[in-house]
Amino acid sequence: MKIKRISVSLILCLLCLTAAYGQSDSLKIRFLGTGAADWHGPDKNGQQRRLSSILVDDAVLVDFTPSDMDMLPPECKPRVIFYTHSHGDHYSTDAALKIGIDTVYCSNSWVERCKRNFARTSERLGVVPPTVIGLEQQQEVTVSGVTFKALPANHYTGDLHEQALIYLLIKGNTRVLYATDTGGICANAAIGGRFGADGMPKSKRLMLSGVIMEATVGVNGEENFRLFSHSCVETVLHTAMVLRNTGVFPKDRPVYLTHMARTLHPGQAELDRTLAEPLKAAYDGLEVIFTP
Repeated sequence: MKIKRISVSLILCLLCLTAAYGQSDSLKIRFLGTGAADWHGPDKNGQQRRLSSILVDDAVLVDFTPSDMDMLPPECKPRVIFYTHSHGDHYSTDAALKIGIDTVYCSNSWVERCKRNFARTSERLGVVPPTVIGLEQQQEVTVSGVTFKALPANHYTGDLHEQALIYLLIKGNTRVLYATDTGGICANAAIGGRFGADGMPKSKRLMLSGVIMEATVGVNGEENFRLFSHSCVETVLHTAMVLRNTGVFPKDRPVYLTHMARTLHPGQAELDRTLAEPLKAAYDGLEVIFTP
């Protein structure tokens, strides 16, 4: 009887540890907006995509604009934001200050401009300016238990000196790539994120638990000039296949599309019906919990 009691206790203990470990590694992402810059409220069919933004673990924002205000849960009070770049469909000093952001991260390539913008807006609104911190490529910052690793995007902002960023989000053994705006995934990002590139040994590659990637240009977008700075659905699909085939992304997990242009994509129902596996179109308000 003593042996049985010990065995049961050990099993219960292991189950508790497993549950706790899984919980500590889980990463929640809420899509506040999934649209590109040509969304300005509902379309003629009543469908709407707000401008692209995510909320990470109810604590940290990546990009944020006035269009996303109503998608923040009422009890959620994020104080930190990471910007991908300075385009107005991702970056709004007014929106950030109005929700109480006190710490801002952006690429070091435009950090001084960001500081000036926030200083001017803070003075106009009569609030204390936030701390604005520049990020180098490959730099990691941990906020609320999540590490944000800055990786280079392939995106032109109008400023030849500005380097747009995508982010690798890391929590324990969970690693989620958030890639918008970018035309494909450049080699330096793949190397910096350690999910592969030519010449990188398999032993040095790390698994991705989730992939969120922009699909601005829609289906059959290879001939659209935006492809130099954005991705089409086919680009995302090819990227997903490469990640699967190189063994750094599980074959049973979806790749979520975001930053979808109003004029280049059908509605959500048609996307749900026609997108090739493993692609899934995210939508405003969608919450996904990623695990290792």
